[in-house]
Amino acid sequence: MVDRRDFLKGAALGGAMFGLPRLNPDFLINSAFAAENKPIVFQSAENITGNWDPTAHTTLSQKNIEGFCMGFLARAPMRPEKPDEIVMELATDIQVLDPHKIQFKLRQGITFHDGQPFTAADVKATFEYGSLPDRPAQWYPGNNTTFDVTTPDDFTVIVDTTKGGYGSSLFVFLAAFLPIMSAKDVAGGPNGPLSQRLNGTGPFKFVAQQGNTTVLEAFPGYFKGAPKVPGVQVQFVGDATTRLLSLLNGQASIIERLEPEQVETAKQNANVKISSLVSVENKYLWFRCSKPPFNDPRLRLAACHAIDRSQVLEILGDAGHGSNNFISPIKFGYSDLPNYPAYDPEKCQALLKEAGFPNGQGLPPLEYITSTGFYPKTKEYGELITAMLQEQGFPVTLNVMEVAAWNERLYDRPGGGPGHMIDCGWSTGSPEPDLIIRTHFHSSSKRICGIVDPEIDAVLDKERGAGSLEERKQVLQTETLPTIASKMPALSLFTSVLIHAMRKELDGLFINPAGDMDASKATDA
Repeated sequence: MVDRRDFLKGAALGGAMFGLPRLNPDFLINSAFAAENKPIVFQSAENITGNWDPTAHTTLSQKNIEGFCMGFLARAPMRPEKPDEIVMELATDIQVLDPHKIQFKLRQGITFHDGQPFTAADVKATFEYGSLPDRPAQWYPGNNTTFDVTTPDDFTVIVDTTKGGYGSSLFVFLAAFLPIMSAKDVAGGPNGPLSQRLNGTGPFKFVAQQGNTTVLEAFPGYFKGAPKVPGVQVQFVGDATTRLLSLLNGQASIIERLEPEQVETAKQNANVKISSLVSVENKYLWFRCSKPPFNDPRLRLAACHAIDRSQVLEILGDAGHGSNNFISPIKFGYSDLPNYPAYDPEKCQALLKEAGFPNGQGLPPLEYITSTGFYPKTKEYGELITAMLQEQGFPVTLNVMEVAAWNERLYDRPGGGPGHMIDCGWSTGSPEPDLIIRTHFHSSSKRICGIVDPEIDAVLDKERGAGSLEERKQVLQTETLPTIASKMPALSLFTSVLIHAMRKELDGLFINPAGDMDASKATDA
């Protein structure tokens, strides 16, 4: 066992080595983790975009901040045993009226942080604005020309998808988990108040952005009661070691994205507790399907058969969970796909030969892009995957980038995005699988892989058009997801396990499998 006194001295002195303020070891020992009921300091592993419009980005760090500030019609505990469970928030009832109509009944007496009352007009404005074709978040099954929103009264909203030709049941998950914006803010357009600050109905109010720190304060008018902590500070700290030292020396209340070996260090400290959740996030090796050579599905499948994902999981340790699907096990419609490609060098070589590249001969130099500092162990398992591909004849070079540089190269572009493969996770705060599979694999939405495939489009459209959740699940499991697995525009390497470490005094904080948090009842004293 590590002596607690020695451990705390090491944390105090070690912090200075990483640019943190040097603490007096005796002070740290005598008052370790003692605190008043003070703001929660959450150190995030990802930077923000600077645009606060919830529809203008897909940045997970900002989605987490939105979780503190914004109100939602409903939220999801997203437990493995109940992947389709929802809990009402701004809505009091959600009812599918018929295959093309869904009704939301709204809670009364709610106000936004700027004092405006919450009504059906805000939900209508959010739905219509968020579904505009130029909105990067792409929350919906179609744009705002494919559905109509009516408000029979101030607290009833009806969405009609008849002209879009798809089932209204999609909105059970899709629309129920959107941050609801003020109609007044939406009227200002994408360059107005929406981009400058968050204005929600949640427990914490946006105050300011101070460098890398987002400052939130408790909202006394929150409908469930004012939070017990005075506020939340979300700090971007890109280095995992610095985040851990900040927790150990008392600068941070909670940190995320621990490396596997850091979990063991944190577990040795009696003043730290660990939260570990199978998440909604899968980590993918995305192929650039919009350009050679991975515009050929045989080469994509060959690469998949070259990768032993069990060895990737060994590197990840506690941070990874095995699965055989493009969606997380806590997403609606998940099942282990029987045709999901497993490690098989013989199949890899057969596909390479069939595609005209026996043993990889004739393939162009290939670039595999990954990041460091955000996702755990990307460099380490990237090196492993690169070696596995090279062993089968793929001439791959790994390019490890800082998060900001990697993010600039993430999305596909006309003529093909940077590199030939890129590592990235995708997480959504909803059990809805379309937020993954349609967003990335439908020809109308060229995100990272840039695939255009009429057969995939057809099975995605079929499940979207199903008249009920039960029918959708059947189509997803027997047609849509198996068809995508036969083409492999991306290889889902594993499902992420979200690991947070926090001060033991931080109590009452609920962490969602999407990474967002409910701190409305949290205490830190």
